[in-house]
Amino acid sequence: MQERRWIVLGEDGRYVSLGRASDPAIHEVQEVENALLAKGLSGWLAILAGSPYENTAPDLLEVRPLAKPTHTFDEARSAFLAKLKTIKL
Repeated sequence: MQERRWIVLGEDGRYVSLGRASDPAIHEVQEVENALLAKGLSGWLAILAGSPYENTAPDLLEVRPLAKPTHTFDEARSAFLAKLKTIKL
């Protein structure tokens, strides 16, 4: 079974998990977006399918933008995948 989790994907490829067991509530997503705005950051609510620590690259599914990103989701995905390649386990 493939791991699936909700994440916030930053424009620079960094991410933070929101949860695995259930979908985030609307107010939780709004709180995340407000926190990004307060820090001058932006990104996307996304679903990560697969583990970032396996030999195969996980899939990322764009759900919606958060805090008006200036780059594309594809650029953020590419940055994410590039960061994964530099991780030494």
